[in-house]
Amino acid sequence: MLFTEKFVDSLKDDPIRSTLEICQIAYKEFVSPNLCNKSNHERLIEVCALLSELIESKLLTVDKSPQFKLIGDIRTDCINIIEFVRYVDEECKLQASQLELQSKRSKFKATLGASFCYEFSQGDMDRVQLLVNQIRDLISSSENLEADHQRRLLMRLEKLQSELHKRMADLDRFWGLIGDAGVVLGKLGTDAKPVVDRVKEIADIVWQTQSRAEELPSGTNPPLLENNS
Repeated sequence: MLFTEKFVDSLKDDPIRSTLEICQIAYKEFVSPNLCNKSNHERLIEVCALLSELIESKLLTVDKSPQFKLIGDIRTDCINIIEFVRYVDEECKLQASQLELQSKRSKFKATLGASFCYEFSQGDMDRVQLLVNQIRDLISSSENLEADHQRRLLMRLEKLQSELHKRMADLDRFWGLIGDAGVVLGKLGTDAKPVVDRVKEIADIVWQTQSRAEELPSGTNPPLLENNS
């Protein structure tokens, strides 16, 4: 086996980086079409299976992956799988670059924002990252959300994580997450509770950070989250 259970279990923590690593492993197996053999063929099928499941489970967002069939001919199968791998690799490199750009811009925006920014404690940052990972797992495993909606939510979560720094110029992406949770609640009803509970905890952390920066009195409740029923 090319991939250990520990490696596969870690994929959900950073799907894009992990997919790029998988693609590099595939390239090492496929040196040349003339060197295809049964062993390489089996390894590339394992690569293909793992990438396909990442896409199917919505952990990896690839808009239009090439369609192909395994025909049982070792050389042809290897070539087709590598073509698939190259497409996924290019898509992930593009997404990784976009996320890196967003992350750097967010960091510089907070630094250059001069007079004002919001600052998280390290403990709060770590907790928010954990909660976002849990929300991503819940959304990925949901069987009641449309594929397009799942994809949009997962991309929003990735962008949020890429822009999460101790110092931030604004908290817009976090408050946008509240709206997303409302949509999920409307579609899933009580099934959305695990997602909503985690979004609520994130909102509480963000509100405490914001109210502290705005010098509001301790214990001030976020108006939009009050239950007036």
